[in-house]
Amino acid sequence: MHHELELYTDGAAVAAAAADHVVDAAAAAVAERGQFHFAVSGGHTPWEMFAVLAERDLPWEQVVIYQVDERVAPEGDPDRNLAHLTTALAGAPASVVPMPVEDPDVDRGASLYAQRLPERFDLVHLGLGPDGHTASLVPGDAVLDVTDRPVAPTAGEYQGRRRMTLTYPGIARAARLLWLVTGASKVEPLAKLLAGDRSIPAGRVTAGRSVVMADRDAAGTASS
Repeated sequence: MHHELELYTDGAAVAAAAADHVVDAAAAAVAERGQFHFAVSGGHTPWEMFAVLAERDLPWEQVVIYQVDERVAPEGDPDRNLAHLTTALAGAPASVVPMPVEDPDVDRGASLYAQRLPERFDLVHLGLGPDGHTASLVPGDAVLDVTDRPVAPTAGEYQGRRRMTLTYPGIARAARLLWLVTGASKVEPLAKLLAGDRSIPAGRVTAGRSVVMADRDAAGTASS
């Protein structure tokens, strides 16, 4: 799919621009339907974005936040994306729909989460790993081949944890994608993403529209 690339000087500038993007998307969705359905991945850059958002005029009471992915870990575990998301929201009164990774049957938990998803996300935030993964769609895992449901667990562990993730069909529910990509370790995967290279998991993602916000370090040769 086509990605609209926006380049910024550094991670802080990416976070600020991303916050502006979210504010605009939220305003449009709330004006149209009264709610803003926003799915968020883990990682450092989105928490920087939320720190900026906390100071912006956002209709938080009409914001519903979903998780793009989560580590299978106990409630309150510092490995959980939810713990960082809760901290990043800093008390903002958004509704958060957490992935039920505490369920002993992770497949059942994924099915339950799928039932809570909207038919359409207004915005889905994605990151990009040095290995080309996005969400918890990681290289070599059978979750890459899931086409019949929007949420699924990974077959194996990734960086020490099994994951629950939106699948390709789940991400495809997005009216718009917002990729935040920073750091020199992302040069190669970013170039592949922009080229539509399906050899990396991120290269197989589709949605209505895709905006990639990257800093100069991540862009590297892709900046040309």
